[in-house]
Amino acid sequence: MNNITCIITDDEPFARKGLQGYVEKIGFLDLKGVCEDAIQLSDLLQRQPVDLLFLDIQMPHITGIEFIRALSNPPKVIFTTAFEQYALQGFELDVIDYLLKPISYDRFLKAAWKARDYFAFREEKSSSKTIPYMFAKANGKLEKVVFDEILFIEGMENYAAIYLENKKLIIHTTIKALLEKLPAGQFIQTHKSYIAAINKVESIEGNTLHIQKHQVPVSKYLREVVLAQIVK
Repeated sequence: MNNITCIITDDEPFARKGLQGYVEKIGFLDLKGVCEDAIQLSDLLQRQPVDLLFLDIQMPHITGIEFIRALSNPPKVIFTTAFEQYALQGFELDVIDYLLKPISYDRFLKAAWKARDYFAFREEKSSSKTIPYMFAKANGKLEKVVFDEILFIEGMENYAAIYLENKKLIIHTTIKALLEKLPAGQFIQTHKSYIAAINKVESIEGNTLHIQKHQVPVSKYLREVVLAQIVK
């Protein structure tokens, strides 16, 4: 598998230096940047999307937890903090691990290997032969949904509207659950409530994708990532 790209974010210089030293000892981690706070991190992520964040929780302006919650499609996270009381909140965000300061190299290495196992499994899953359709329960029956016919998907809390070339299906599921079923590289999340079929985008105007007669919004946090996937 490819190296895991990562960014370190911590407001303490000593902590940043220590984490950087740990990352540089691990061959499958590729450090792309070191930030002092979430504001720097946000700017860097727009220029340099990565697989993994080593993210402090208690920082000025905005906490690590608040920052992750603000992103519609954040990278995977390993939290680093001196405050044990944040552990539950961290794991509710589906983070890979939670490291309590002071962090030993052995404990850091264990977290890094957990990240490697996660990305290896995801890569293996995406490289397996993909069935070009799925079945979704709508209108009281199971309907076959061909991936190539999907224009975009709109999430509505615990429901989602799948817009196809000739009809719209309302199903009981979430955007997150649907994204896991769709083939990698064919669809992209543009907003916390929208997924678009990349090859169906006809034009881009500001923070809006035009797909046939429809307009699909693009979050300001995801705009650079979305454009990089569509405009190649």
